[in-house]
Amino acid sequence: MMARPLFVLAEHRMGELRDITFEMLTKGHEMAERLGAELTAILLGHGADGMAEELAKWANRVLYVEDERLKDFNADAYQAVLAHLIKERKPILTMIGHTAYGVDLAPALAIQLGLPIATDCIDLCFEDSKLYVVRQMYGGKVNVKARLKEAESYIVTVRPAAFKPGEYGPVGGQVERVPSPLEAEPEARKFVEIITPPPGEVDITAADIIVSVGRGIRDKENLPMIEELARLLGGVVACSRPIVDKGWLPKDRQVGSSGKTVKPKLYLAIGISGAFQHIVGMKDSELIIAINKDPKAPIFRFSDYGIVDDLFKVVPELIKQLKELKGEA
Repeated sequence: MMARPLFVLAEHRMGELRDITFEMLTKGHEMAERLGAELTAILLGHGADGMAEELAKWANRVLYVEDERLKDFNADAYQAVLAHLIKERKPILTMIGHTAYGVDLAPALAIQLGLPIATDCIDLCFEDSKLYVVRQMYGGKVNVKARLKEAESYIVTVRPAAFKPGEYGPVGGQVERVPSPLEAEPEARKFVEIITPPPGEVDITAADIIVSVGRGIRDKENLPMIEELARLLGGVVACSRPIVDKGWLPKDRQVGSSGKTVKPKLYLAIGISGAFQHIVGMKDSELIIAINKDPKAPIFRFSDYGIVDDLFKVVPELIKQLKELKGEA
């Protein structure tokens, strides 16, 4: 008897697979092994053979639906194709990223198919053939483990950075081309264009080094010091919510439950106390260093290294040392 599939919807933009795809495949691999299921990546696109081959390294099977109408994301087109695949292949679970794509697509898909859905999950597992998910409530202060109503199949959306992409070795999966079930161009909405941030804008989610600042900076006039440190480190400046609330930095620089989730190689938290709402947005960073004069600041509980001192003493000294190393002194 052929193993039932576990679907992971590959998310891609401008010809590149997004990180959330590999994060979900890693979690999907773990669950598929326990369930004896076939980890199956779903790729909807056009001229995406390279992406299909890349996904085959991570999944047992890649179902590649090629259609010019799927080159760019359209929730109506994606819904029609996914509904067809789910009805035909009967996956145990369909995982979709909790991104702008997934938030648009997943609820409507679940309603169409009459399937249980859980959104913005930070963990999930099967116990006695029942699906359990972990979600955050009350602004991230409480983690709730919930069981979905028993069903033949489930749909979940997964929060970006909830899982780290694993290194479980090449799977050597099979790429299976599936004829497109789309009969006509979606009429309700059409893809027009991708609007990228203007030059000079920063995508903190893609940064390897983040220098993040909190209310300890005291005044907007002190921000250039943080920007200079970030420049010397080759990183970008981010912040906690109070800095955005004061209007000192734009919303797209905010890290936390009401901002963005990041996972850089280095996260330098300066003058940030470490409210849980901020922690959930950066806790999966590879290396976390905190500078705060309060030895009891919660941020230290999540840091690999901590400096208990006045940031206005530490940061200028860091800048001085970095300039000397770079020959800028």
